[in-house]
Amino acid sequence: MNAANIFALSRAGVAVEVVPETGSTNADLLARAARLTEPMLLVAEHQSAGRGRAGRSWLSSSENSLTFSLAWKFEGGLQTLSGLPLAVGVALGDALGRLGVQIQLKWPNDVLKDGDKLAGILIETQSASRDSGGGTWAVIGIGLNLVMPDEVEALLGRSAAGAPWLARMDRDVLMAALLDALAEALRLFASRGFAAFSARWNLRHAWQGRPVVILDNGKVLQEGLAAGVDDAGRLLLDTAQGRTSVLAGDVSLRLSE
Repeated sequence: MNAANIFALSRAGVAVEVVPETGSTNADLLARAARLTEPMLLVAEHQSAGRGRAGRSWLSSSENSLTFSLAWKFEGGLQTLSGLPLAVGVALGDALGRLGVQIQLKWPNDVLKDGDKLAGILIETQSASRDSGGGTWAVIGIGLNLVMPDEVEALLGRSAAGAPWLARMDRDVLMAALLDALAEALRLFASRGFAAFSARWNLRHAWQGRPVVILDNGKVLQEGLAAGVDDAGRLLLDTAQGRTSVLAGDVSLRLSE
C-alpha cells in the first residue's frame, strides 16, 4: 500500500502512514498520541502483536487481512465516548455495504458476515495534555479479514469470515473508502454522540430477539433475549424480570441456544 495514494484517494484530509511491519498499530499510535496535533491513520502490512478486545491476539497477514489504526481527538473526557465502538461498527457496515459486502453487528464490537467474525474493533484512549487543549485521543484499531485460509481457522479454533471480493480490490482504494466512512462517522459522533447511530446499529443487529448470556470470566451474569441497543450504546436484554441494559466493560456476549 502507498500512503500518498491513500491520502489522494480519500476525502477525509487525514494524515496517512503505511509501514511494512510493526507489533501493533494501536500501541504505536498510543505512544505517539502526546505528539499528535491532528488525526492520523497508521496502516501495517503485517502486525506481529496485534491485539483484540480483552487482550486477545489478532492474527493477520498482508495477503489475507487489512490492519490499521486511526487516532482521533475528541474534545470531552471518556464519558463522552460511550458507544464509540458501536458507531465505528456502523461506519464499517456502511462502507462495506457500498462495496458489496453485507454485514451484521454483534455487541459490543464485532462485525459479522454470515454469522462468523469478519472484523474486530479495539478502541484505546489517552488523555490529551492541557497544553494541547485537553480532550481525549481515541485510537481505533481495526482488523478486517479479506481471505480466511483453512490453516488460520485451525489456529483460531473456530470458523471466521472472509470477503474475497474485497481482497481483489486495489488496497489503496479499499483503505481510502474505509477511511472516508470512519472520518465522517467520527465527526458525527463528536457532535451528536451514539444517538445518531443507534437506529442504524439496530438494523444490523445480528442477534436481535435471540437468547443470549452475558459472561464475566466464564460466569453468567445475565441472560435474556437480545433487544438491540439504546442511545448510549448499552445492550438491551429482555429478561424474566423485564427489560434491562448492560454496559460493555469486560463482559462477553454469547448465544445461549
